[in-house]
Amino acid sequence: MSVGFSFQLTHRQPGAYIVLYSLQILGTNMRAGGILKLAALVSVFFLAVFLAFQLLEINMDFNLGNVFGSMPVEEGPTRLERYKCGLSKPCPEGHFSFKMASGAASVVGPKICLEDNILMSGVKNNVGRGINIALVNGKTGDLIKTDHFDMWAGDVNTLITFLKTIEEGTVVMMATFDDSASKLNDESRKMIGELGSSSISTLGFRDNWIFVGGKGIKTKSPFEQHIKNHAETNKYEGWPEVLEMEGCIPQRQE
Repeated sequence: MSVGFSFQLTHRQPGAYIVLYSLQILGTNMRAGGILKLAALVSVFFLAVFLAFQLLEINMDFNLGNVFGSMPVEEGPTRLERYKCGLSKPCPEGHFSFKMASGAASVVGPKICLEDNILMSGVKNNVGRGINIALVNGKTGDLIKTDHFDMWAGDVNTLITFLKTIEEGTVVMMATFDDSASKLNDESRKMIGELGSSSISTLGFRDNWIFVGGKGIKTKSPFEQHIKNHAETNKYEGWPEVLEMEGCIPQRQE
């Protein structure tokens, strides 16, 4: 608030100076009072704004809390369990987990896994055309040896000699790659049949076959798959589809 005063003094008398000084003090007091009133109004305004925002914030927190509290909680993706050799379920105690695949045409070699250990594969560079064999200790699951036998251009007698060295209680795992039957004879087929195979007698040119048996087995093995090479059903030109098998091999207890 401001107050204006205008005086013309024709004569500088002592009384005039007193009047002028008094008016100056009055004007100053009035201006000070106006400033105080303005400051009070501003303070009240800011206080009102502050309280309004506080109430608004509390209300928003309450509403958002209700909204989010009523929303369903989305659970994260379920973590899939991984079992030995990538099996779909774990094997019971006293069993060995295995998974195997035959070769794909003449391009990709077979793969044999036991207890999460890759026994044979193209990456390990221990597979080849023909019949691929891994021998495993039936009690411990330890690998004894691996080998492969070319049944297209090789000698079947090397396979027969190998089969004769297999000891009682040994788990025998076999997988084909490319052609695995052209050089097989009755003796070699009979010896593999005694390991528990049901399909070895009909294994033909470029058939795919995977098998798990054992030396001294008394029955036919449940772990065997065989698919014939047939032009009408082949997945690849000149070769049938890849075979895959997984399961649990009972541990030898004797």
